[in-house]
Amino acid sequence: LGVSPFKKGPDYIDAGWLSRAAGRPCYNLDTFLCDPEVVLHSYQNHSFQTDISVIEGNRGLYDGIDTDGSTSTAELAKLLRLPVLLVLDCTKSTRTMAALLMGCVAFDPDIHICGVVLNRVAGKRHEGKVRANIEKFCRIPVFGAIPKLTREDFPERHMGLVPSEEHGFSDRAVDAARQVAQHYLDLDGIFQAVSSLFRDAVGASGNLPAGSIPPAVSSPDSVTIGIIKDSAFQFYYPDNIDALKTLGAKIVFISPLTQKRIPDVHAIYMGGGFPETHAAQLAENNSFKNQLKNLSDKGLPIYAECGGLIFLGQSIT
Repeated sequence: LGVSPFKKGPDYIDAGWLSRAAGRPCYNLDTFLCDPEVVLHSYQNHSFQTDISVIEGNRGLYDGIDTDGSTSTAELAKLLRLPVLLVLDCTKSTRTMAALLMGCVAFDPDIHICGVVLNRVAGKRHEGKVRANIEKFCRIPVFGAIPKLTREDFPERHMGLVPSEEHGFSDRAVDAARQVAQHYLDLDGIFQAVSSLFRDAVGASGNLPAGSIPPAVSSPDSVTIGIIKDSAFQFYYPDNIDALKTLGAKIVFISPLTQKRIPDVHAIYMGGGFPETHAAQLAENNSFKNQLKNLSDKGLPIYAECGGLIFLGQSIT
């Protein structure tokens, strides 16, 4: 199946992993930064040519910025009319998981929880008790149980997971996750459940509310924008780069890790990342640094944020 991956909220690292797993760009659906029609447009525009969309939520299902649940995963699910597959951390709990699930179901009747996945189960006995209670009290299908995994295929550090671009064995890690899913989850059952619920939610027409964006006004003058992108600078929203292309810009990707010279560009866009983990290699590329400073002195527009802005500093400690 062709999968369109999405990440709820402002997250680059998870989106990078989802993109690598799906083999296509992962787009962020952010109801805090963007108006609902913008989120709808991005979802519709990047999902209609694939077989299924997978949107990874963040935090707890109902966690938002206020008591109304604004910007929560639940709010996004309602906006897109999508069913929810809930992952339950079952650490040292059995019957309580049924109570927790009942609370999630009753908390907002407009949320369609199509099934649950049990996570971090201690063994078959533990799994059996949790399943029995959920089946008795909640009548929601359990589509799998994942044990406590000992291998660290996705190591973490101060900002979350190590990005896929820096992970030395990223393809191996994705394959390990695939094997876990195939072994412990009822993938066919999940697909059937979300498909039937989605059809019920959007109705016979299969249409979501319109998510229109005003048409872009292309400039007659072609502009080339150099985007600094490699394993040191990787924090970009694909929608932003797409927007530049829509406006008529030609995009050239540049790497201060591998290139000595900067090609002819009208502007440079430097996103975030982890320049500190590549500090020595970046510092040694004097020809790139000197050319970038000379271009800046001559007035070349440079937009930099986060790690890109750090790179423009005099030093890093």
